[in-house]
Amino acid sequence: QSLQPLEAEIPIPVYGGGNRTAGKQDWRGSVDCPTLEFEYGDADGHAAELSELYSYTENLEFTNNRRCFEEDFKTQVQGKEWLELEEDAQKAYIMGLLDRLEVVSRERRLKVARAVLYLAQGTFGECDSEVDVLHWSRYNCFLLYQMGTFSTFLELLHMEIDNSQACSSALRKPAVSIADSTELRVLLSVMYLMVENIRLEQETDPCGWRTARETFRTELSFSMHNEEPFALLLFSMVTKFCSGLAPHFPIKKVLLLLWKVVMFTLGGFEHLQTLKVQKRAELGLPPLAEDSIQVVKSMRAASPPSYTLDLGESQLAPPPSKLRGRRGSRRQLLTKQDSLDIYNERDLFKTEEPATEEEEESAGDGERTLDGELDLLEQDPLVPPPPSEAPLSAERVTFPKGLPWAPKVRQKDIEHFLEMSRNKFIGFTLGQDTDTLVGLPRPIHESVKTLKQHKYISIADVQIKNEEELEKCPMSLGEEVVPETPCEILYQGMLYSLPQYMIALLKILLAAAPTSKAKTDSINILADVLPEEMPITVLQSMKLGIDVNRHKEIIVKSISTLLLLLLKHFKLNHIYQFEYVSQHLVFANCIPLILKFFNQNILSYITAKNSISVLDYPCCTIQDLPELTTESLEAGDNSQFCWRNLFSCINLLRLLNKLTKWKHSRTMMLVVFKSAPILKRALKVKQAMLQLYVLKLLKIQTKYLGRQWRKSNMKTMSAIYQKVRHRMNDDWAYGNDIDARPWDFQAEECTLRANIEAFNSRRYDRPQDSEFSPVDNCLQSVLGQRLDLPEDFHYSYELWLEREVFSQPICWEELLQNH
Repeated sequence: QSLQPLEAEIPIPVYGGGNRTAGKQDWRGSVDCPTLEFEYGDADGHAAELSELYSYTENLEFTNNRRCFEEDFKTQVQGKEWLELEEDAQKAYIMGLLDRLEVVSRERRLKVARAVLYLAQGTFGECDSEVDVLHWSRYNCFLLYQMGTFSTFLELLHMEIDNSQACSSALRKPAVSIADSTELRVLLSVMYLMVENIRLEQETDPCGWRTARETFRTELSFSMHNEEPFALLLFSMVTKFCSGLAPHFPIKKVLLLLWKVVMFTLGGFEHLQTLKVQKRAELGLPPLAEDSIQVVKSMRAASPPSYTLDLGESQLAPPPSKLRGRRGSRRQLLTKQDSLDIYNERDLFKTEEPATEEEEESAGDGERTLDGELDLLEQDPLVPPPPSEAPLSAERVTFPKGLPWAPKVRQKDIEHFLEMSRNKFIGFTLGQDTDTLVGLPRPIHESVKTLKQHKYISIADVQIKNEEELEKCPMSLGEEVVPETPCEILYQGMLYSLPQYMIALLKILLAAAPTSKAKTDSINILADVLPEEMPITVLQSMKLGIDVNRHKEIIVKSISTLLLLLLKHFKLNHIYQFEYVSQHLVFANCIPLILKFFNQNILSYITAKNSISVLDYPCCTIQDLPELTTESLEAGDNSQFCWRNLFSCINLLRLLNKLTKWKHSRTMMLVVFKSAPILKRALKVKQAMLQLYVLKLLKIQTKYLGRQWRKSNMKTMSAIYQKVRHRMNDDWAYGNDIDARPWDFQAEECTLRANIEAFNSRRYDRPQDSEFSPVDNCLQSVLGQRLDLPEDFHYSYELWLEREVFSQPICWEELLQNH
């Protein structure tokens, strides 16, 4: 089932007239958003990542795990606690636990599994602080791995996935609750804790732990004992859940584990940058001009606007002489001009007194919006501010040394420039020849020289060229040697079910999006958060409401990061692997889905406080749970923003950029779905990385939005110029490029699809008797080949001769005539 287009739910602006549904309150409060001190990374802090594994509904199970462990431990060890044992005694006890897991009784098996989970959780009953819990959790997880716990739990997970009784029981129930997935949740929790704790690298780790980490990474990456990689098993759980055959699967835990396994085996974002540098060196390409991660980190956020003036108001405004006489109007204009001044260290006009009610009313009389969300970000100042009103001291203003990015030029851009120049000055072209400049004037020579200085050859360009050569000359070039990397093995395993995997992930993302409306046919993603008995008091309902929202946010975070990691790794491994995944995401309506996600008050989503700090792990294991009150629900939450929500938003924007970059047909989808006002609204969030990817998405579609839009959004155009990388000869700001003409969208996607299918067929569909295999024409060697015949063939040999040879009439004349 494909995701539905979103025309009905995305506001459609009327260019030149504005979207009348936009209200004053949408933009009025945005100036209060401070610059968000957010550091982008592979994941949140270690404690935060562990705490997100558990829903608040599961908190009662911590004591249950502890009780199961203590009951079992007392029968095996007398008079000592776990932390008092020597390492050999601890290993012996874990071996006994794993032996006791191999029992027929599900209840006894679950109790032992809970005891193992308590160890993985850090034996918190013997700890005094949260730091101790996290320390012993890591220690115990390494110990559990060394004793073979992960492989044992993997076998148990296979049993639970194939447990048809649990599936049919869940299907018969009108409402699935957390009780239906108890065994699965315990198994997945142990495996997640082991992956997350072992994945985390610290300088103080002993040598044995480092060796264990690499061994564990290898086990998860490659097919061990003729089994598929672990990530593929989790992908199959996702598709089984989405098909409705296993509604009781704890999908949040599955997705979190899948994300962490992919990140652990393939590598995170910083590791990706290292791999990219290595790959460019292997291909003989020049090194990268800059580290994109560091450039983005050094960027400063643009100041969001305080309020908006409609285009009509600026046209009907009084002359400048009258405006100068009104202090309030002048102050509005000054604020307006400075709204996107990225060079100012702080707002120059923050110290001024607030405008009076009369001034606000006069500003509000002419308020109308353009494109649904037109604000100060998009407006030019009506008059320049007098110097006396805005004293700019050297201490308060910092000017950039230059643009943040080195400009890039593709080979295609140089060829296109020379083609136009030759047509203009000579009257004919020389195809792809970029060296012959005879007959062209001196300025063209200088231009070509400058373009070649900034020429950038990507890894994808080399891979596409190699693929074209392999398609043309399969015999002379021979068979391609494909290195068996973890990424390559994962792609091979995902290849034939990849469309189902992508659709399943997007279905869950749609169900978890805060803008989604509850529908009867939507997937129930709350099976592992809803309690058996629904809340009866207001406070219990508040707690469950926070838990459900937090649950959805974690799902969005895990899916957005998982998809981005897969795309980036596949793009580095081979461009057509990336294009294959991208195309299936586009076919499943990923672009309108992400736009639907952003069609909300993003500032509210990023600053949402859907967490209860006293109930978070490991805090809840050390302290006694307080009595549920309104104060306890809000206690200890002083964060400026929600890390996971900002992380999710940036990853979804990066994902959208990946899907649309250099794809004119997909860029037109952004235009068709009226994405400009939705994306502009996200610029209110003062975070440089988020703003950068929003501006990139606006840049690629400006040429399609018309002159009136560009004229009315000059502040955005200026921000794009200052923050986004320049592509020489890219006519993005004027719309005179050939790409701005009507495009044959279907042909572009079909050509790409044909190239992808040719790649997959050549590399992965290689039958034994292919048409290029050598043929033996020697009669003696053909007759002398030894054939493997069935054991009983010599008993029935004479019967076979009689039936197949002697009794079959052969018409030799007809045989000769046919040949």
